[in-house]
Amino acid sequence: MRHMATIDPDDLPKGIQRSRALPDAQLGALWESIILEERLKGQLLSQAVLNFTLRGKVDRSVIPLHGVILLVGPPGTGKTSLARGLAHRTAESFPGGKFRLLEVEPHTLTSSAMGKTQRAVSDLFSQAIAEAAMAGPTIVLLDEVETLAADRSKMSLDANPIDIHRATDAVLVQLDMLADRHPNLLFVATSNFPQAVDSAFTSRCDLVMTVPLPDRAACGLILKDCLTGLSRTYPAIGKLVGTPQFDRCAAECVGLDGRAIRKMVANALASSPRTAMNPGQVTIEDILAAAKAAKASRTGGKP
Repeated sequence: MRHMATIDPDDLPKGIQRSRALPDAQLGALWESIILEERLKGQLLSQAVLNFTLRGKVDRSVIPLHGVILLVGPPGTGKTSLARGLAHRTAESFPGGKFRLLEVEPHTLTSSAMGKTQRAVSDLFSQAIAEAAMAGPTIVLLDEVETLAADRSKMSLDANPIDIHRATDAVLVQLDMLADRHPNLLFVATSNFPQAVDSAFTSRCDLVMTVPLPDRAACGLILKDCLTGLSRTYPAIGKLVGTPQFDRCAAECVGLDGRAIRKMVANALASSPRTAMNPGQVTIEDILAAAKAAKASRTGGKP
């Protein structure tokens, strides 16, 4: 595996969507952009760092670490961005270490042909990921992990091809083998539907962390960050943070995820031809109205 900032997608093995060298400042910006309780961020980073300091020195019979972290929570809470940012922050914790981030695209591995999904999963883990780990410390992002490690207890063999069951088996076998052979490897998985993830996969996770919807204070921070970012292009927007109605806007955002809050601001900018042509003319009333509309759409119009 070549140590380049990025690798041409055409050169990547099947199942690997992207490969990049770490640290990466762009990913660090993602880490900072996710508004999450600092205690949780600290726990997440510490677990990732421990993976690379402990696993190569302590036998797994003492502490059976698999090198797997699972982030769960509603869509839009920033799990994938958090995972990418975590990869940067972990690599940054080891100056001089040549870390690499691999991002898996699970949907490219599934096939309707009997046995092909299982073989594709086995090849990805035993060859592409193992090769990267042999070249240096590696972090692997498994987005939508329920696609690869579906809960077998909830599947009907009549309704679901046995290949899906075998693919889950292959993931579990490969995780065990990689945990034994490559202590410098960390998987960071995400799932919007943790109830759909096989319990045997969850049992192999060293940490399962729920990324929650933002509370009122976090909503205010996300909204402030969004408006402040816009103010670098449209300075007048930055003044909205200091208006008395700003807190009302933040309160109205409770129940929305971080992505929805930022999209709500975009909706406010598009609320009229006037603001669409000149976003700097958006008012706090426009944002409040957009927040109420976004909230209503999520709750079916119920308060």
